[in-house]
Amino acid sequence: MAREAAFFDLDRTLLRGSSGPFLSAELRAAGLLGDGSIPGLGLLNRIYDVFGESRPIMALTRRAARQANGWNVERVQQAGLDAAQALVDRIQPFAAPLFRQHREAGRLVVLATTTPYDLVKPLADALGLDDVVATRYTVRDGTYDGSVAGEFVWGPAKRDAVKKWADDHGVPLADSWAYSDSYFDAPLLSAVGHPFAVNPDPRLQLLALLRRWPVIHLDAPPGVPKLLGVEPQQLLHLLFRPELIRYARFDIPGVEQIPASGPAILVANHRSYFDVIALGIAIARRGRPVRMLGKKEVFEAPVLGPIARALGGIPVDRGTGSDEPLREAARALEGGEVVAILPQGTIPRGRAFFEPELQGRWGAVKLAAMTKAPVIPGGLWGTEHVWPRNSRVPLVWNVTGPPLIRIRVGAPVPLEYESADVDTQRVMRAIVDLLPPEGRVRRDPTPEELARTFPPGHAPG
Repeated sequence: MAREAAFFDLDRTLLRGSSGPFLSAELRAAGLLGDGSIPGLGLLNRIYDVFGESRPIMALTRRAARQANGWNVERVQQAGLDAAQALVDRIQPFAAPLFRQHREAGRLVVLATTTPYDLVKPLADALGLDDVVATRYTVRDGTYDGSVAGEFVWGPAKRDAVKKWADDHGVPLADSWAYSDSYFDAPLLSAVGHPFAVNPDPRLQLLALLRRWPVIHLDAPPGVPKLLGVEPQQLLHLLFRPELIRYARFDIPGVEQIPASGPAILVANHRSYFDVIALGIAIARRGRPVRMLGKKEVFEAPVLGPIARALGGIPVDRGTGSDEPLREAARALEGGEVVAILPQGTIPRGRAFFEPELQGRWGAVKLAAMTKAPVIPGGLWGTEHVWPRNSRVPLVWNVTGPPLIRIRVGAPVPLEYESADVDTQRVMRAIVDLLPPEGRVRRDPTPEELARTFPPGHAPG
C-alpha cells in the first residue's frame, strides 16, 4: 500500500526566519566563506524575515553554487552539522506535534527546501525526518565544481523535484500534504491534496484565501490566526491594562512565578465570570498569551465562540468526560504555551461560595502528570464585586467607587503524580494560601451575598 507524505518548507515555515545567517556563520568558521559581507544582504535578510521570499533574494541564493566552487564537500557537511543545533533551537514550537501527528498516521515526513542538501541534511537528521528534497551541487573529486546538479529547487522546479521524489518512493501526491510560507511554492501546494499556507507572505495569504487553503502558524496553537505575525491575544494585551479598566482597581504585586518562557499550567480559584479577564491582565504583565480551558457553550456562542477560539481557548464538554481537551492542552504545553485552568470547574453557588476549603477537579493534575509542566497557583479575590454571578454583564458603570481585585501568583506546586486526589488537594491548598485572611475562614453570608452567587432568575433555595 502506498504511503502518503508531508512535505515541509524550511525558512519561515519550520524556522523562525531564515537559516542563511546561521549556515553562513558556520561556513565562515570553517574558512570556506569570506569575511566580507555582500552589500545590502543584511537588509534583504530583514525584509525576508518579515515579508518572505523575493526574486532579488533568490537571485543571490542561485549564485551560491558558483561561490561554492572548489569547496571541500566534507567541510561543508561539517558546517551544516555544526549549525544544526542552533537551527533546531529555532524550529517553531508547534512543528514537533505536527510531525508526530503525521508519523502516527503512517506518513513520511520530508523536508523540501531550496537550501543546499549538504547543509540541511544534518538538520533533517536531528529532527528525525525521513528524507530531504533540496538543491544539490555537482561534486567532482570531493569538491564542488560551481554548478547545480539538476535543477535549482525553487518555484516550479521545487514541485518537480518533490514529484520525482514521490514517484521514486511510490508516494501519491494527490493524497499528501505540503506546508510552506511562500507564494513561490504555490506550484508545490497546488500539486498535493492537502496544502497548508504556514505564516504566509502577503501574496500567499491572498492566494490561500482565494483557493480556500488552510492558513496556520507553527508558533501558535491550531486555530489561532495571525496578522503580520501578531495574534489577537497579543493585541488584547494593549487593552488588558489596569489603568484602562475604570470600573475595577487591581492589586497585582508581581507575576514573576509565571515562567518567562516554556510550558506552565496556571490554576486559580473561580469567583466570577470576570476571572478570565483578571487572569489575562496578570499574564499580560508577563508578555505571554494564555490558553484558557472553558466550557464548550462559550465556544458554541455565535459571537463569543469564534473569538474564544481565535484567542487559543480550549473547549471542555463536561458532560462527556472526554480527555480530548486535556490532549489539546498538552499539545499547547508541548509548544511552550501557558495553559490556564480553573479547577473548581464552575463558580460555586450559595454557601459553597463562601467555604474556605476549595474543591477541585482532577484536570490540572492529570495534565501536569501528562506533560510534567509546572503548576503555578493563582489566588483571585474581589472579582465577584466587578461581575457578580447574578448579573448578566460586568458592572462597568461603577467608576466612582470601583472594587479592588487582588491577584496573587505563587510558586510551583510540588506534585508526586501518584494520586490525582492527593495532588489536587495540594493544588487547591496552594490556591487558598494565596487568598487574603478573610478568604481562609468560614463565615455566614448575608441573604444579599447569597443571592449574588446565583445566576439571574435563580433564587437561593
